[in-house]
Amino acid sequence: MARFILSLMELGVSATVHMLFGLYVFSTAVAADISQAAAASGCLLLRRPPPAAAGSTGGALVDVAAAGESDELRGAAPVILDASPPPIVLVHGIFGFGKGRLGGLSYFAGAEKKDDRVLVPDLGSLTSIHDRARELFYYLKGGQVDYGEEHSKVCGHNRFGRIYHTGHYPVWDEHNPVHFVGHSAGAQVVRVLHQMLADKAFPGHDTSEDWVVSLTSLSGALNGTTRTYYDGMLVVDGRSMKSICLLQLCRLGVIVYDWLDIPWLKNYYNFGFDHYEMSWRKVGFSGLINLLLGHTGPFASGDWILPDLTIQGSMKLNSTLRTFPNTFYFSYATKKTRKIFGITVPSSVLGVHPILFLRVLQMCMWRHPQNAPLPYKGYRDEDWEDNDGALNTISMTHPRIPIEHPHHFVVDDSDCHPLQPGIWYYKIIEADHILFIVNRERAGVQFDLLYDGIFQRCRKHAFRKSPPTVPNETSR
Repeated sequence: MARFILSLMELGVSATVHMLFGLYVFSTAVAADISQAAAASGCLLLRRPPPAAAGSTGGALVDVAAAGESDELRGAAPVILDASPPPIVLVHGIFGFGKGRLGGLSYFAGAEKKDDRVLVPDLGSLTSIHDRARELFYYLKGGQVDYGEEHSKVCGHNRFGRIYHTGHYPVWDEHNPVHFVGHSAGAQVVRVLHQMLADKAFPGHDTSEDWVVSLTSLSGALNGTTRTYYDGMLVVDGRSMKSICLLQLCRLGVIVYDWLDIPWLKNYYNFGFDHYEMSWRKVGFSGLINLLLGHTGPFASGDWILPDLTIQGSMKLNSTLRTFPNTFYFSYATKKTRKIFGITVPSSVLGVHPILFLRVLQMCMWRHPQNAPLPYKGYRDEDWEDNDGALNTISMTHPRIPIEHPHHFVVDDSDCHPLQPGIWYYKIIEADHILFIVNRERAGVQFDLLYDGIFQRCRKHAFRKSPPTVPNETSR
């Protein structure tokens, strides 16, 4: 009974902290958009024509919804890049967002401004790795998102999704490849897409693994995380959820959000489940009941991102993914822990974001349940103790399970030049999971050092034939 009460208290604290952080991010985005809209209205007033005729609307009203939409979401022409040099594509992680969502807020804290040829796609924030990989392809190449006939039937959603009338990089092919930078789950999304390209999994497109020149993983979820079990996934199978947990609260919130289907709100932020058609307009009230009871929808079929982030789910994905001989790989693994007298503890209190501190502490103490089968041969609890509050450090260095891929530990970037393709170079840096995203001020000078290093590597050290022409960099 005491353990149950303690679990409820922990759930209450976790839910409150996460909800407050979500509201903080959302309100920050709204406030910034209102400020920008007000400034724009002020400029318009200075150039305002004579008053309109009686009966017309007067004054300058601020439309927060319109302010929060990007030009592309409002139907204007998207940013389209030509052939050379290869663009750098920044892929967000779980609960993330791309350019055009949450108004002017940047998931990568403005890192995209460091180079003239950077794309920041908006993918489903909670959709499965598979679905996000399919969306990423059509975002770049253009066309209607095709989730695949077999996958769509098994998971019970529409096969086709959003239409990109013009891709953001329509010339994308083996002669005009791209650099990918994936944060958190975004790194695994890129790996799955890369394998799909190699397998020619997109009808009507003659793809190959050479469409990707480099992949940089930033705190990448390459081998799963024990945090999924603290949040509510069952250790036994890595797919089912506990009856009472943080993820159940998340599930209920997402279902209600999508069922209400408030257009301006979904334009502002979208979990990405539109292909499941959970809107009240489609399923009615009875459909909502079925969704909440877990009879239908992505949480019933397991076609969402959390099962892919368990150790079991990651092993299943990794068993189908290769490290390709012509692609350059670099990984930044983050940790916010240290050992004191042989015990792993958080390395600091003030240095860890409040939303992550409890999980850093819990993940330090992770012990695999004795009544559950070990996830893989050679598993040891102590290997998974170091973490950044969201992912275990061992998971972020390079693909390890079920087969370890070629890798090389890097202390100084100069030690690995010239880079060799087909090898995962990795560094371990002191940081929590969200230090290098959303809020640039938290990382300080580390932010510039990290992203400058990534962009410089893409432009000067990761190429197949000859160094490409480096575009003009914007001012820092």
